[in-house]
Amino acid sequence: MKTIFINGSPKQRFCASAYFLFLQKLFTGGQQVTEKLRTPQDHERILAQLPGADAVVFCLPLYVDSIPSHVLRFMEKMEAFCKEKSLHLHVYVIANNGFIEGRQNEPLMQAFEHFCTRSGLTWGGGVGIGGGVMLNVTRILFLVNIGLLVLNTLLSVIRTGILFPKDAWLSFAESAGMLLYFNLGVLFFLIRMGVHIRRGTFSGKKYTRILIPSFVFILFADIFFVIISLFEGGLFRGWLAKKSELSD
Repeated sequence: MKTIFINGSPKQRFCASAYFLFLQKLFTGGQQVTEKLRTPQDHERILAQLPGADAVVFCLPLYVDSIPSHVLRFMEKMEAFCKEKSLHLHVYVIANNGFIEGRQNEPLMQAFEHFCTRSGLTWGGGVGIGGGVMLNVTRILFLVNIGLLVLNTLLSVIRTGILFPKDAWLSFAESAGMLLYFNLGVLFFLIRMGVHIRRGTFSGKKYTRILIPSFVFILFADIFFVIISLFEGGLFRGWLAKKSELSD
C-alpha cells in the first residue's frame, strides 16, 4: 500500500499541519511519501507521485471557512491529471483551524467530497480538528521541555553524579501527561482513520478539538494572538506596521 501525504500549509516551518501529518503517518503504515504543497512549482512533483498510489491524505489549515487558495489551484490540476490517467485513489483529509470547535471544518470537508466526485476519486472521509494552533504550541513547548530535561540531567550529573534528577523528571512527566490529555481526541480519530486508510475503506467525517474548556481556550487564545500581533506589527494594523510612501 502506497500513501501520499500532502502538507498543504503555506508556512515553511512549525506548522500545525506538519504535526498532525506526522501523527497520522505513525498510525498508517505501508509505503509513505510526504510532500509539501506551497507553490505552483510543487504541482508537477506531487502529481508524478500519484500513479501507483492507493491513497492521498491532505493535511491543511482552514482559511476563511474553506480550502486555502494555493491548494485549490493544485486540486484543479489534480482533477485533470487523475481523469487523464484514469486514477482511482482514496482521498482523506485532516483539517485544522484556530477556532475551538472542530466542526468549523465542515465546509472544507464538503468541498473535498465534491472534488472527489468530479475527479472520479473515492472520498474516504477526514478528521476536523479545533484548536489546532494551540495544539501545535503545546507540541513545541513539549520539545522545549525535552531540551530542559536533557540540560537538567547533564547539570545534575556534573554537580551531584545523579543521572535521574527527581524534580526534572517529575516536571517532564507532567508536561508529557498534559500533552497526551490535550491530544486524546486527535489521537483517537487519527488512529481510527489510519485503520481505514490501510483497508481502503470509508472513515467518515469526524470532528474533535483540544481537550480544554472553551473559556480557558478563549483566554489563552486571546493572549497568544495579541503577542503574535505585536511581533508581526499588526495589533492595530496600520499603526505599528512600517509605512511605505506612495508615488503619484
